[in-house]
Amino acid sequence: MYCTDAKRFCRSFLLLWVWLLWPLSTWGQTYSFAVVPQFPAVEVFRTWRPLLDVLEQETGFKFELKTSETIPKFESAFLAGEADFAYMNPYHAVMARKAGGYIPLVRSSESLSGILVVRTDNPIRDINELKGASIAYPAPNAFGASLYMRALLGERFRIPTEPVYVQTHVNAYRAVIRGDSPAAGGIRTTLEREPAEVRDKLRVLYETPATASHPVAAHPRVPAAVRVAVRNAFLKIAKSDAGKKLLEGVSLDALVEADYAHDYAPLEALKLERFVVTAGGK
Repeated sequence: MYCTDAKRFCRSFLLLWVWLLWPLSTWGQTYSFAVVPQFPAVEVFRTWRPLLDVLEQETGFKFELKTSETIPKFESAFLAGEADFAYMNPYHAVMARKAGGYIPLVRSSESLSGILVVRTDNPIRDINELKGASIAYPAPNAFGASLYMRALLGERFRIPTEPVYVQTHVNAYRAVIRGDSPAAGGIRTTLEREPAEVRDKLRVLYETPATASHPVAAHPRVPAAVRVAVRNAFLKIAKSDAGKKLLEGVSLDALVEADYAHDYAPLEALKLERFVVTAGGK
């Protein structure tokens, strides 16, 4: 009996030490961190790299920032499970969950809404006047700026339009200013980040219903302890003035913990699958 108890004690003691020391084995581990390219790569790097530097200090992990030339290339990467962590749009969270089990960690508490903008001097005052028009969008699956907007125009308002994909929100807004398209899809946060000389030339014609905003999500292969550490580090960063400024720079204002069931599962009910465009087509 004594020997049995001793063995049990030793086994429990060993397991305890493994549990305590295991997180230390991940110290200094490098993880890839992909960011949806709403803006040119240089802008993504300028705003995200300082934030990831602070995240490294808080967690002890390394984060390799991954940029993509286009949103479709970003989608192909996370659908293939290439990114350990990724900042993605709300419907990307649905796509990533179904494809690879990605787990949302944090998001902005501010809601997201898509907008349709026209030039300020454009006489159009009603979206029905866009019937048959070519509309500039960042990419097919940019959620508020394109996917949800195209679904609403086609299904709710029965307005046939021709989408023109120009890769980024920046390009979409400028397509309208140049007169290449009468209207463009975007989201409030990206329009607000444009310089005044751009904002002053655009007028919001229509705004979609609000949804939960972009999350930072983790691939399930990332150990649970690492996911928790990263989530907690983000929330800690959000408590300082300097941290808030960094988070605001990447549209993670008023950061909160994300929950798939509450925040993103409801998007599945929108039945947007028919409007999703994959690398090989519809």
